[in-house]
Amino acid sequence: MDTIKNYNLWLEKAVEDGDLIEELKSIKDNEEEIYERFYRSLEFGTAGLRGVIGAGTNRMNIYVVRQATQGLANYVIKKYGKGAVAISHDSRIKADLFMNEAAKVLAANGIKVYITTELQPTPVLSYLVRYFKCQAGIMVTASHNPAKYNGYKAYGEDGCQMTDVAANAVYDEICNIDIFNDVKTMDLNEALDKGLVEYVSDDVYTSYLDEVKKQQVNPGVCKDADIKVVYTPLNGCGNKLVRRVLKEIGVKEVSIVKEQELPDGNFTTCPYPNPEYKEALQKGLELCEKEKPDLLLATDPDADRVGIAVRDHDGSYRLISGNEDGVMLTDYILSNRKANGTMPENPVVVKTIVTSKLIEKLCEKYGAELRNVLTGFKYIGEVILGLEQKGEEDRYMFGFEESYGYLAGTYVRDKDAVVASMLICEMAATYKKQGKTLAQVIDGLYEEFGYYMNKTLSFEFEGAQGMQKMADIMSGLRDNAPAEIAGRKVVKTADYKLSVEKDIVSGEEKTINLPKSNVLQYNLDGEHMVIVRPSGTEPKIKIYLTAVGNDKSDAERIIGELETAMENTLGV
Repeated sequence: MDTIKNYNLWLEKAVEDGDLIEELKSIKDNEEEIYERFYRSLEFGTAGLRGVIGAGTNRMNIYVVRQATQGLANYVIKKYGKGAVAISHDSRIKADLFMNEAAKVLAANGIKVYITTELQPTPVLSYLVRYFKCQAGIMVTASHNPAKYNGYKAYGEDGCQMTDVAANAVYDEICNIDIFNDVKTMDLNEALDKGLVEYVSDDVYTSYLDEVKKQQVNPGVCKDADIKVVYTPLNGCGNKLVRRVLKEIGVKEVSIVKEQELPDGNFTTCPYPNPEYKEALQKGLELCEKEKPDLLLATDPDADRVGIAVRDHDGSYRLISGNEDGVMLTDYILSNRKANGTMPENPVVVKTIVTSKLIEKLCEKYGAELRNVLTGFKYIGEVILGLEQKGEEDRYMFGFEESYGYLAGTYVRDKDAVVASMLICEMAATYKKQGKTLAQVIDGLYEEFGYYMNKTLSFEFEGAQGMQKMADIMSGLRDNAPAEIAGRKVVKTADYKLSVEKDIVSGEEKTINLPKSNVLQYNLDGEHMVIVRPSGTEPKIKIYLTAVGNDKSDAERIIGELETAMENTLGV
């Protein structure tokens, strides 16, 4: 790609957004800055687009959004005829602008568009696709990335994020579109007058919440449990619907973190608004010290994930990991539905390959089938679709991934922090009536099954050189698989890109029946495990560690040894 030629073209053509022209002029004669913006185009994949907001083909801006949407429009027209698309956005900088630009392109192509009047959670977009029987959906969000990012998630007709085949077909269309000359667009007011764009009415959100409330396991338990909650939407879009559903199920005391209550794409009080990190929950924890609630809820900016902290034995507040919360919810749902007589025959639980192995023990205990899928909630959505096609969607009990994404019910096909927040409060209320805290619940599960400790390591590789470094690390591990990690023998390997699982002891090889993915897995003596994968949405390599200890200190020691070994292996 001729970066200087492209830069000059954008100086001439990108005149509709003054911010872009100002940025382009500010980097004149700075070849490194020009290169970073133009050395590639943002690639459209199963996660759609995600990048830093700014000028250039390697940035999120109205031209990149329009080009992607024209590609999506071409795909919809070729596959379905005209069709319909639902669009929403979260609190990200320029998110509403990008939503409107996408709507204008779709309308110009004769495709009906349903857009929201204000920001909404990502799971609501999934619901809108299904509610209006759309052929696709777009959610403008960068999830939990820092403020400088924005993104564009694309959904298929089932309300699930586009999977590989559809995303590749859209990307092929995008690659054949000149970003300035081949995109159709029309005035938004004209599109509204012609009925090509329609705003979603409030009753649709009520119907969404009705579906959420159907997922209650013990309806009414919150009304007299005297449960107290601190909640932060982390300046995102969970504020209205999370508070509304908690109120409607009977949670009377909800204190809001005021600094993080209103939408703010700058995320000034939590620069990395990810509930996986304590820093993002710090304001909530400070309010907990004052209010002394039973638990803290924190939804990420697009409200598809939720993190929690609970009151510990000594009165302090203990952060609960995504794995721990998912383990508790799985146990709560399966045990209570079995006790209530509402468990279907052959229940199904779904988790990603990097998610806690403790779920295997729970599924054995309650007679549920466990299905493992690749990282990405779209693969959990695919399992639900497969069940639905057989008329067996009622078998689906729960699905989750370690990064705080949960879903009960089949009304949407993406992780949903609204339903998760409701179920967490219901779970806390149920156990409170039994005289137990959530800290006691998770500790009790460890005592019963063993101390399964998980830790995710994340290493950033920014820019063009970073992308090459990540590729070199993965190819190096693939070509020279370690025989041991932290002194523990590797007994089994799995290469999800080559679709091969190998038993090191016997030499037996098996085919992995999952879509190909750049993931390497090492099973060690003693049920410990290490998984390495590049992030699909950020310039990072992630390493997932699992240690199974006799107690917490034993598990912590093993995790520490695995962490040191992998840092040395990667040379970081």
